[in-house]
Amino acid sequence: MKALKNSRRHFAILAIATVFLGLISGLRAQQSQEPLRVAAAADLQFALKEIASQYERQTGRKVEITFGSSGNFFAQLQNGAPFDAFFSADIQYPTRLQQSNLTEPNSLLKYAVGRLVVWIPADSKINLIERKWDALLDPTVQKIAIANPEHAPYGRAAVEALKRAGIYDKVQPKLVYGENISQAAQFVQSGNAPAGIIALSLALSPAMKTGQRWGVPVDQYAPIEQAAVILKTARDKDAARAFLAFVSSDAGERTLGSYGFAIPNRAVSAK
Repeated sequence: MKALKNSRRHFAILAIATVFLGLISGLRAQQSQEPLRVAAAADLQFALKEIASQYERQTGRKVEITFGSSGNFFAQLQNGAPFDAFFSADIQYPTRLQQSNLTEPNSLLKYAVGRLVVWIPADSKINLIERKWDALLDPTVQKIAIANPEHAPYGRAAVEALKRAGIYDKVQPKLVYGENISQAAQFVQSGNAPAGIIALSLALSPAMKTGQRWGVPVDQYAPIEQAAVILKTARDKDAARAFLAFVSSDAGERTLGSYGFAIPNRAVSAK
């Protein structure tokens, strides 16, 4: 009788263990189907989307990207925003998250160096290539769109470049601020501003590549070093590492290069 009771207890334990393992396997399978959640700077709107599509085709893993200003994301991530990885347009933000112990150790990736350009519509009567900074002083340019320098790295770079060019005081009343660099580009693309100082990556996008653009000399603003990190609260750290590795692969770097980004430790090409 005692042996029978022990046998029943043994089978009960096995049954419970089987159910438990089944639940764990189900949760893991469900987790593997969840998209990778990425917060990304607005200058990556086209380049990172293309890279994510390539990654999804190769791995089957979905990547869900939310674009915005790096400074706003930094504040949100400090308060526990639910993202797996953060691609910033400024290396300072991910570095500060790392210093606050909010990221996975050794996950910081310097993935690109951004470029700044002045952009005006193709049908403008101003010859941007000839006039360069002087184009922004033209009486027909009543508004100049830039990203908000309070929380957007490209906005800070634009202000710095205007000051080094010696025209900031003259154009400051004309400046209109986008919440991020993508919104600043939309202002000038839509005609709400006749000129803008935007990211080269956006000027090379399908909707804007036919416009006039002039590359702001890189010695007139601090390098826009861009970096990514994996958050400590990431649901799937292995998947996040795999995606960052893909971004820094030859395929990822080729895509970044096609949108005007320079790759760290390589020469910055003028476009």
